[in-house]
Amino acid sequence: MAQAITKTNFKFDGQNSLYVGKVRDVYDIRGEYLVMVVSDRISAFDVVLPEGIPYKGQVLNQIASKFLDATADICPNWKIAVPDPMVTVGYKCDTYPVEMIVRACLTGSSWRDYKAGAREICGVKLPEGMREHQRFPQPIVTPTTKAELGAHDQNISKEEIVSLGLVPEAEYEQLEKYALALFARGSEMATRQGLILVDTKYEFGKRGGEIILIDEIHTPDSSRYFYADGYRERFDKGEQQRQLSKEFVREWLMGHGFQGRPGDVLPKMDDAFVESVSERYIELYEMITGEKFVRVEVSENTLERIEANTRNMLARL
Repeated sequence: MAQAITKTNFKFDGQNSLYVGKVRDVYDIRGEYLVMVVSDRISAFDVVLPEGIPYKGQVLNQIASKFLDATADICPNWKIAVPDPMVTVGYKCDTYPVEMIVRACLTGSSWRDYKAGAREICGVKLPEGMREHQRFPQPIVTPTTKAELGAHDQNISKEEIVSLGLVPEAEYEQLEKYALALFARGSEMATRQGLILVDTKYEFGKRGGEIILIDEIHTPDSSRYFYADGYRERFDKGEQQRQLSKEFVREWLMGHGFQGRPGDVLPKMDDAFVESVSERYIELYEMITGEKFVRVEVSENTLERIEANTRNMLARL
């Protein structure tokens, strides 16, 4: 089985700091640029699992890069270049303290809230009588706060965001417009692949007074996809939808008694399951992009390759 990259600790020229997230290692270069190394770490229930997934970083980085390019006419984004299959180099921005979640269906946490009696999510009123996985008349925006590592994001309404001074009202309205337009483009691209873009998250920042799309976009870690074929039949019968996301990892963990609750013990993923997750991510890449995934082999020299490719890129900035 291929080796997974779960940790980096590079020292680049002009490096100010290193932020280690759940999946990404982000290097601040001179306060102007960011080097985002997408590792093979995998998280679920806000916990980073001990085993890495070979090729996962390459999958996520290349999907995000493709969608950043495909939406640059809608909203400017942070990407400058992809010097390595696992790395994106881009502009550093002042990050907004909210994430813009766009939903096309009543699925996941929104369904759980609705089932528990909620008829309003993030200030968006929902009608009576909706069912799990039912489409909304049009996509809705349900923002969340940006939580610290290990904490849960919290739902928040537009009115709360503005009243708390998190985002000025005019800028928030622009974030909503961008998020819905990006979602519409992502939905069009998903439809061409026989998929439904169910929900996703977008993060934005500001650079030189301009709103910029940052981080990943439309990846299986940040988005949920359904297969379009059979959606209506499954919905009519009250059956679960065929999903294209990392939900299968959560289901495996739940089947082994882990949901991130206090006292839960992380089960060990054996090599066979890790390999199956790796193959599933590659399948996700090919389904979402419509392109054949080309594996860039991971070996003991991979970290040297990543460092060299990134250094060469930074030298040209």
